[in-house]
Amino acid sequence: MIVGVCDFPGSYAFPPAGYGGIERWLWAVAEGARAAGADVHLLGPLWREDLAPEWTRIPVRLENLEPGSLAARELRATDYDLLVVGHEYPTLPAWRRIRDLLDCDVATFQHNPDFQHATNAFDGERTRLYCYSPEMTERYAAHHPIPELAVHLGLNETEPPSVPGRDLVWLGRIDEDKAPHLAVRAAQILGRRIRLVGPVFSDAYVRSHAELFAADHVEWVGEVGGPAKTAAYRDAAVFVYTYARDYVEAGAAVFGESLRAGTPIAALTWRKGTCAEAALCERTGAVTVADPAEDDEAAAQALATAIERAESLDHAEVQAIGRHRFDPQRHFEALAARPC
Repeated sequence: MIVGVCDFPGSYAFPPAGYGGIERWLWAVAEGARAAGADVHLLGPLWREDLAPEWTRIPVRLENLEPGSLAARELRATDYDLLVVGHEYPTLPAWRRIRDLLDCDVATFQHNPDFQHATNAFDGERTRLYCYSPEMTERYAAHHPIPELAVHLGLNETEPPSVPGRDLVWLGRIDEDKAPHLAVRAAQILGRRIRLVGPVFSDAYVRSHAELFAADHVEWVGEVGGPAKTAAYRDAAVFVYTYARDYVEAGAAVFGESLRAGTPIAALTWRKGTCAEAALCERTGAVTVADPAEDDEAAAQALATAIERAESLDHAEVQAIGRHRFDPQRHFEALAARPC
């Protein structure tokens, strides 16, 4: 099988050094495809130069090619079986023109809860859209979505054997949507230290919770990648997951990353059918569904209880389940298979 993994033109290089959702998913698919024995071509100009030399890199974007051009003809002659791409592209006319010329399958994962696709972007067979949670599958029902847990990886992030860990960790972008102040307050209720890992996307949000974020039990780590990111998960007793009441999580990377490192998860959600419910089971984490009508203090209290439940879980078992459930090769094979 010949697989093209298409570069995503964001501000992060491929694969990203730290934060980055679509980029990390595409890299996981590339790694999974290679592990499955596929011939993998990295299509696009932003792939990192420190990749191993055995990776095939083709510095073109499909949306920049003209049908009939030399580059388009060369791609057509490659005879791709599958293109894997960011979710925006199957709706982009310029990209679709070249894909139609290549006449291959397309697979993408919905990483944005609000993106509007063209009505004929996906047929559920040759052009396939994958969604993480029941909530996301329902939102994109018109596009024949296929349920699948997303896998995300960065370069040099192979997880070593798990350890029991200490303290709590929260990881992600720091802004209103992700609501890490609820994790910080839950840790405070329990008298526990918590590490915040990730880039600050909103200074105004941090200022709005300045007293809480400046408390002695909070350690600011910043954005990390590679082995340091893996260690941020592995060294914690519990990973704490939060988001805002009105936010819809499309395909969170943190569940797979934490479980593969062997760290159980305590998740705060506001409704049923979310990514947390799809990703976790009673052996890998504890999910609490808070009433969105209640205040932040009540939510933090409920989250604190979930943290205590998650802390009793066995890290070695968490890692074994996580490595199976979020295995890049298994994920690629799911994406590459047409529905029966």
